[in-house]
Amino acid sequence: MNFLTHIYLSGNNDLIKIGNFMADGIRGNDYLKFPNQVIKGILLHRQIDTFTDAHPIYRKSKHRLHKKYGHYSGVIMDILYDHFLAKNWENYSNEKLEKYVSDFYKSLEENKNIISEKTKSIMPYMIAQNWLVSYATIDGIEKILFQMDYRTKHRANMQEAIIELKEFYMEFEQEFTLFFEELIIFSNQKLLNLS
Repeated sequence: MNFLTHIYLSGNNDLIKIGNFMADGIRGNDYLKFPNQVIKGILLHRQIDTFTDAHPIYRKSKHRLHKKYGHYSGVIMDILYDHFLAKNWENYSNEKLEKYVSDFYKSLEENKNIISEKTKSIMPYMIAQNWLVSYATIDGIEKILFQMDYRTKHRANMQEAIIELKEFYMEFEQEFTLFFEELIIFSNQKLLNLS
């Protein structure tokens, strides 16, 4: 799962959201140096990733991309699933996506002192280009995939996955919806266990 999904699955605690958001850049036991609620977010992120990678519905979605994009098919799929969350946001939250995202950006700014250097380096771009809201449109996803591809020195031509997104749009969306119901239940339980 990508940024928006991880933040959403963190519940209402800003520090858990921050931990879950920046967890990919935290290696091994380095998470132990963060405040307790941030640690919970990092651990939740890892459990979500493990659940996702092994889930048959997610694997089915990812398989459509694997032949063309290989190792990067999982990265692409995470972004595509974030698209369906953003696009269908009103099914999952009573709060407008723009407000939810704006509040999250504000929380990042207010907690800069505990945020990893890697996260600090992407924050200005993320906020200026409003990545999380841009996920709701196909054009926004295409830009995100292009940026991801640039960071990998164009090894996978990830932005071309828009072709597969359009071709299999209905299938991807149905798979996301079924998978996400299970992921919400899983994440809520893990949050309780981490409390």
